[in-house]
Amino acid sequence: MRGQIPFTSFTLLNGWPRSVASLIVAGIMVVAASSAGAEATLDKITGEGKVTVAIANEAPYGYRDESGEVTGEAPEIARVVLRQINPGIDITFVSTDFGQLIPGLENGDFDIAAAGMFITPPRCGRVAFSNPTYVVGEAFLVNKGNPKNITNYVSISENKEAKVGLIAGTVEYNYALVTGIPADRASLYRNFDKAVEGLKSGEVDAVGMTSLTIREIVAADPKLESTEQFYPEIDGAAVKGYGGFAFRKQDQGLVEAFNEQLATFIGSDEHLALVSPFGFKSDMLPDKTAADLCED
Repeated sequence: MRGQIPFTSFTLLNGWPRSVASLIVAGIMVVAASSAGAEATLDKITGEGKVTVAIANEAPYGYRDESGEVTGEAPEIARVVLRQINPGIDITFVSTDFGQLIPGLENGDFDIAAAGMFITPPRCGRVAFSNPTYVVGEAFLVNKGNPKNITNYVSISENKEAKVGLIAGTVEYNYALVTGIPADRASLYRNFDKAVEGLKSGEVDAVGMTSLTIREIVAADPKLESTEQFYPEIDGAAVKGYGGFAFRKQDQGLVEAFNEQLATFIGSDEHLALVSPFGFKSDMLPDKTAADLCED
């Protein structure tokens, strides 16, 4: 549209400059498309009974088990909530790299991201979030014995021999950035498996993840271990990770329907029994809303 009707055109169209009229028409079309999109996903769930949900293959948040079945904290909660909205719902799960969750939502590749994604202001600028379902701290995956004595991001920043591995699209990249770890000592990996390979091969000395993710990896590999859980500090304040479900911005109706179900489910005996096998306990229940976290 901009290439066809330049802003320098001032030919009047019903009293308006042609360029202004074109912009008004384009704006109306965008609003109409957004409104239609907002109705489409919730209508698809309640009417057609179909929804596509993405995971990032990160245990214990959302992953495929040895039999190929999708499970984890987020998919199991999603099943409960979506079946409350429509008991006959047909859920299709797809796998993608963590860094592709938000672009995939924006592109319409899937309808919901069920990957335990931390709710942060920058992410809130691109997608809508449900209220959080848990809160967790950070840790590092290291080789047995923790040769570089890594405890937090500052310990890596201050040790010029220490290198950290980070997964693209995760908040750990931000933690490394604000603590001054230079790019040549912070390797970015496409997914969790690649990062673990980097640690084992000696490319990095630690991989930053949530403490729960590392617990799952260590349980399967005795050559690796986890550092103690900690909360990174930014501007003197400890930062906790609150995870929730992500949706397209225009799907506010779906977000509201999802939150309505979460309000009575999270913290219930049914919820705790569902997520405890994945390491989520009652002391990990969230104490903030998505609105709180988006404005934090």
